[in-house]
Amino acid sequence: MFENLCTLPFHADVFTTALHPTEPLLTVGLSNGHVQTLRLPSRASEVDEDSSLLSNGRGRIDTLWQTRRHKGSCRCLAYGHDGSVIYSAGTDSLVKHFDPITGKVVSKITIPSSTKAADAPTLLHVLNPQNLLLATDSGALHIIDMRDGAPHQKPAQTHYPHSDYVSSITPLPPSKESTSGFPKQWVSTGGTTLAVTDVRRGVLVRSEDQEDELLSACFVPGIGPKKNRSNGMMAVGSGSGVVTMWDKGAWDDQQERIIVAGGKGGGESIDALVLVPEAMGLGKKVVCGVADGSLRIVDLVRKEVDVATNLRHDDMEGVVALGFDSQNRLISAGGQTVKVWEELSELQGEDDEDEDGDGESSEEEPEENINGKREARDKSDDDDDDDSDSEDAVAEIKRRAKRRKEVQSSKLGPMGAHGILGFEGLD
Repeated sequence: MFENLCTLPFHADVFTTALHPTEPLLTVGLSNGHVQTLRLPSRASEVDEDSSLLSNGRGRIDTLWQTRRHKGSCRCLAYGHDGSVIYSAGTDSLVKHFDPITGKVVSKITIPSSTKAADAPTLLHVLNPQNLLLATDSGALHIIDMRDGAPHQKPAQTHYPHSDYVSSITPLPPSKESTSGFPKQWVSTGGTTLAVTDVRRGVLVRSEDQEDELLSACFVPGIGPKKNRSNGMMAVGSGSGVVTMWDKGAWDDQQERIIVAGGKGGGESIDALVLVPEAMGLGKKVVCGVADGSLRIVDLVRKEVDVATNLRHDDMEGVVALGFDSQNRLISAGGQTVKVWEELSELQGEDDEDEDGDGESSEEEPEENINGKREARDKSDDDDDDDSDSEDAVAEIKRRAKRRKEVQSSKLGPMGAHGILGFEGLD
């Protein structure tokens, strides 16, 4: 179904990615605190929509800017709804608001903590032009009013929807009566529970203990119970390699289970999940990023994995982030690489345009362009320390490895993911 167009190498582990909503811009956050934005090539022309600049080898990937944005690792990135702003959060306890084209910082916010120790971020999500959602290791979910802009401002609200850290945030579609058009409720996962929170009323409901760590999620419109097909459902990836389906509004327990990466040892965790865009015409499908480095496509109507599709991001590292860019190309990240994939039907006829007939130019030239332009385009207003082996980065990688080992080897408990209630002192 998908073909790998190119592989983008980085000098440190990729922790997070963000995609511009309307432009082919990819922003990457690394374990050493560096952040950089790449411009992927657009389609060849509006007339020939089936052609791809990447696939025919004439594409050009530029690095718009790169900088060391955080003194610790960069854990989270999030674009605003219109793509005019982007936010990052790192283990230096800072959230930075900056311009996506130039990388220039507009403002900074200190991440609040209820103790003297820093509370590292786990997720960022732009709820609307005024409010930013920030989740932390302690399980706190802060709503920050960005109109204030003071560096040490207190959150407008703080909720604790889970007894463990928040692993995913998915907004629910706004109601028909909504005047703003922005979501006011969102589904979060953390530990072994799923919860729904309202920006006005706080945590509304929390699911039963699922006895399996819930790690990733996405909302799927247009499917649901027989009497309400347009209701929509949540697809949730778990630590045991199962995708569970939840009816919107029935949040007490899961409705269905689809085994994606199961096994005798408990299966491989599904750390990333993304819905295939409806515009691609492939039906109700999701792409799962698995801890073994594979990408698996699941048909949610047939409730089965597409076994004919064998995609692999990496042989050693798991997939930490997935997304579709504005050109409907799949972007996967994990280890020290990001890969760009395109749906096969959009590549038909490209071989005829490859004059050399070797089909290799699509992977070689973009990498050359990136490496060749990095130094010239380095625009930074932060401390641009190039030491990729910093102590903070190494400690963060060890922390993530320890966390995964604990998840895979420990037994499940009723109060959280495998009996682990918190992560104080790990960062």
